[in-house]
Amino acid sequence: MSGIRREEAGSILGMTEQSQVYTATRETLVPNKSTHTGAHALSLEWVFGKNSAPPAFSLQDHDQLVVLYAGANVGVIYNHTTRSQHTLQGHCCPISCMCVSEDRRWIASADQGPKSTLMIWDSYSGIPLFDCHPEGGVIAMAFSGDTKHLVTLGGEDVQCVFIWDWTNATDKPLWFTQLNPSHGFQDYIIFNPNDSTQLLSNSKSQLLLYSRANGSLQYFALKVKKCFSDTQTANMAAGSLSQSVFHWKVPQILTATVDGYLVVWDVTEDLGAHESLSEHRSTLIPLQKDPITVLIVIDRCIVTGDTQGHVNFYDEEFLLLTRYTEFNLDAIVSISFSKECAEGYLEDDILEAKPFIFRNFVVSTASSTVVHVNSQKGVPQILLHKESEPIHAVACHPKQPAVAMGDQSGVLKVWDYDNKVIIGSRVFETEEQIQCVTYDSQGLYLAVGFGSGAVHILNPSTLQSDPEECFHYTKDAIHHITFSSDSKYLATADAGKAVTVLRWQTNEGSLPCWAYMGRYHSHYKPIKDLLFGVHLDSTQPRLLSLGMDRRLVEYDLENSDLNKLLILSSERIEQSAVPVGMTWYPPLTAEQFLLVASDQYKMKLFNSTTKMCRKTLLGPTYGSPIKKAVVLPMSEEPETNSYYLAYVTEDKVGLQIMPLDGNPFKSNAVICHPTGVSTFACSYNGRFVFTAGRSDCTVLSWRISLNALEAAAALGGKDMMPFYTLLEGGRGGAFYREMEDFFYYCQIRHLVTDSMEKLQLSTKIPLSEVPFLMRALAYFPTEQEIEDMHNEVKFSTYAETGKYVTDINLEEFIKLYVNHRPALGISSNELVQAFHILGDRDNTGKHVLNKHALLELLQTRGERMTEEEVADCFTTLLCLNVEEEEEEGQGGEQSEHDHYKSDSGNSGYSLVCAIPDEISMKTFTGHILGFPSSAEQ
Repeated sequence: MSGIRREEAGSILGMTEQSQVYTATRETLVPNKSTHTGAHALSLEWVFGKNSAPPAFSLQDHDQLVVLYAGANVGVIYNHTTRSQHTLQGHCCPISCMCVSEDRRWIASADQGPKSTLMIWDSYSGIPLFDCHPEGGVIAMAFSGDTKHLVTLGGEDVQCVFIWDWTNATDKPLWFTQLNPSHGFQDYIIFNPNDSTQLLSNSKSQLLLYSRANGSLQYFALKVKKCFSDTQTANMAAGSLSQSVFHWKVPQILTATVDGYLVVWDVTEDLGAHESLSEHRSTLIPLQKDPITVLIVIDRCIVTGDTQGHVNFYDEEFLLLTRYTEFNLDAIVSISFSKECAEGYLEDDILEAKPFIFRNFVVSTASSTVVHVNSQKGVPQILLHKESEPIHAVACHPKQPAVAMGDQSGVLKVWDYDNKVIIGSRVFETEEQIQCVTYDSQGLYLAVGFGSGAVHILNPSTLQSDPEECFHYTKDAIHHITFSSDSKYLATADAGKAVTVLRWQTNEGSLPCWAYMGRYHSHYKPIKDLLFGVHLDSTQPRLLSLGMDRRLVEYDLENSDLNKLLILSSERIEQSAVPVGMTWYPPLTAEQFLLVASDQYKMKLFNSTTKMCRKTLLGPTYGSPIKKAVVLPMSEEPETNSYYLAYVTEDKVGLQIMPLDGNPFKSNAVICHPTGVSTFACSYNGRFVFTAGRSDCTVLSWRISLNALEAAAALGGKDMMPFYTLLEGGRGGAFYREMEDFFYYCQIRHLVTDSMEKLQLSTKIPLSEVPFLMRALAYFPTEQEIEDMHNEVKFSTYAETGKYVTDINLEEFIKLYVNHRPALGISSNELVQAFHILGDRDNTGKHVLNKHALLELLQTRGERMTEEEVADCFTTLLCLNVEEEEEEGQGGEQSEHDHYKSDSGNSGYSLVCAIPDEISMKTFTGHILGFPSSAEQ
C-alpha cells in the first residue's frame, strides 16, 4: 500500500489520470453534511480537545474557516464554518508534531513511541500518501519552500536529522546526519524559505545551521558573540533560546530568547568551506519584556508570541508595528497565518503604505485553546476552548444527546454531541480534580465526585447545587459514583477502599433531602467497580462492589438505616486473577448473571443470588485486558441482535456481540488513546461511545455500526469454525488430531473401567474425565477451576429443563478448553516472579527455593495437597521407579522430612536424592517439570 501511495504522490505535478488526489478540491474533504458509511464497527466521529504541544494551522480562511490540529493520535481538519471534522487516522501513538506545505495542500504528521510513524496526507482528499518509521520518533519537522523535501528531527538520545524526498517511492532519506549531544536536545527545525539547501534547528541553549550544498548534510554550531555581557552569555548557555527563523531579505538568522531579546546572527560566510561561524558576527537586540515563545517571519514582518498571550508585529528595523494584547490568552504555542490575503489589502501600493498585517491568523496556546483572529477587525474568535488537563470523568445523559466531561482542574462541561456545542459549563472554585460523574436514570441529577473526597449533586440543566447537596464524608478521592435505578440511592467508592451510601429521605414535616447512611471499609485493596441492581422478583435496589482483593461485596440496603450501613455478603470470586470490572448480563437466559472481567483476559458469569461461577469465557485479547464494560441499550438497527457489549482496554475501545461464547470474531476494537483510557460512556440511544484519555486531554466520540460488526463476525465462520481457529494448526492440525485421540481414549477408559458388558461407543464422555483430558492437553487447572468447569456444564440447562448435564461431546469440550485455558499461556516471567516472592538468594545471588520449604508450601498454602499427593506428583514428574526406591529404602534410615509414605504404610519411596536441597528456577523447569531448554530462558 505504501508503494502505491508514493507513486500516486510522485506523479501529482504531471498527473494525467483522474485519481482521487488529482481531482480533489478544497470542498472534497469535508462536505456541508457529514455522511457515515458504516463500513467499520467503530468510526471516529468527533474529537473533543487538542494535544497541547503540536501547533494549530490555518488551512482555509476565505469562504470557509478550516484549521488543522492534533487530538490524541489523530490529525483533525476542523471546518468551523460547517461545524464538521475530518480525522487523519493512522498513528498508533500520540502525534508529537505536524507541519503543512506553503500552499496548505500537504500535511505531515509524526508520533513518538515504540512504533513511530511519519505520514504525509493530502489535505484535499484526506488520503495518506507516505509513511516511514524513523527510530525513536519525530520531535520536529518541516517542509521545504518548494514542498519537494521534508526534514525530520528525531527524538533519540543521539539525535538524527533526515531529509526525505517524499514524492519518490523510497524508504531511505536523501541526506542524514547525527548530532553531537553536547549541543543540547534540539526540538525545532525549519528550512530556509529562500534556499532549500540550508536549514536551522535549535535547542534551549544552542543554535545549529545545516547545509547540503556540497552533496552531504553538514551542520555548524553558531556561537555567542564575545561582546555580550557575562549575564547575557550565561543565560543563553543555560537555556534561554526559544525559536529561530531566517531573515527574508538579508543573510541573517533571528533567534528569540525567553528574556524577550532577539539574537541576530550573520551568515554571510561560505558554510561549505568553514567548520564553524565566527563568534563576532552576532548582535543582541532587546525586543520586549515578556518571554518570547513563538517567532515567525511573514510578509516582511517579524511576528512574536509570548507567555502573556500577546502577539506582536515588528518591521525589518525591529520597530513595533502593532500588538494584539486583548485576547486574554495564556502562553502561545504557535501562530499560523492564512494563505489568503484579507479583503481590502490587495489594492495598488497599499503594502508599501501599510506593510503590517494583511492576513488573518490562528493562535494556539499551552492550554490547547485555539483562536482565529481577523486582522482587519482585530477580533478574536475562539475555535477550541481550553482543554489542557487530563479528563477522568465522562457521563451521558439518559434521555438527551448530552455528554458531561470533568477534568483535573475542576472544570465541568456539558456538550450537545449532535450539534457539537457546549450547552453548560462550571468551574468549581473550591474543588479540583473531578474524578467521576454520573446521571441518574431519569436525568434529574448529575453527581460529581472529586479528588478531595467531596460529592456534589447538581441540577443537570444549570449545573448548580444547593449547599445541602454537597457532601464531604472522606478525604480520599472518589473513584466511582452511581445512582440506583429508582434514583433513591447514591453510592460512591473512594481511594480509602470504602463505600459510602446516601439515600433520598422524604420525612413528613420536612423537605426531602439526601441523607447519609454510612461509609463501610469493605475491601482491603482498591475498589475496581461499584454497581446497583434490582433484586429478583422485586423492585428493591441492591448494591455490589468489586475489589482488587478479589472480593464481591453486597450491601444490605433493606435493613440498613441512617448512619448504619450493613453488609449482606462478601464472597471471594477469584483465585489468582484480579477482577477489573463488572456489569449486569442482559436477560438472555432464565438466570440473572453478573458479568465480571479479569486481568487474565477472561469474563465470568456469576449467578446473582448464589454468586456461583456459571460460565468462564475468553475475552478480547487486544494487548491488554478489559478495564470496563457496559451493555449497550437495545439496538434499533435492522438485521442485528438485541444486545451488545461496549468495553475499553488500556488503550482501545471495542464492541462485542452477545451472548458471549468466546468466539473471537464477535469482538472488534480500535486504538483510541495510546497513552491510556481513563473512562468511557455510552449514549442513551446506543449510537455513540465516548472515550476519555489520560494525558492527551481529549474525549473521542465513536459512531457505532452494528451491521458492520455483525458482517465482520460472519467472516469468521459459523458454528465451530471460529473455535477451531483458536487451536494450534486449526481443525486440520496435529493438535486437533491429538485432542480427538485423547477424547476417544477417555471414552474407552471410562467404559472399560466402569462396565464389563459389551462396549457401546458414545459421542460423549462423562464430566469426571474432563480434568484428565485437560491435563493431557497441557492445561493444568486448579481444583477450583475444575469445579467451575463441572458447574458450567452441569447447570447449563438446569434453569430451562430442571435436569443436570452429566456428559460432554467433543465440540462442547473444545469450547470449554479454549475458554478456560490461560489466554496467553504461562510465561517464564510468572515463574521468575514466584521464585522472587517465595525463594531466597543463594551465594551467587540467584533466587532459590529450599526443598523443605517447597514441600511445606505445597501442603499448607492455597489448595493444600496431602502427603500422598505430593509424593505421587514428584514420583511421576521425576520418573522414579517405586520398586527400586522401596529396595533402597530398606538399606538405611531416613528422616521423616525426606521420607513420604502412602496412607497404607506398606510402601515408601525416598525423594531425598531426586530433589536437590536448593531448587533454582532452571532446576525446577528443566529437571522437575521437564520443560525444554527454550522455556528456561
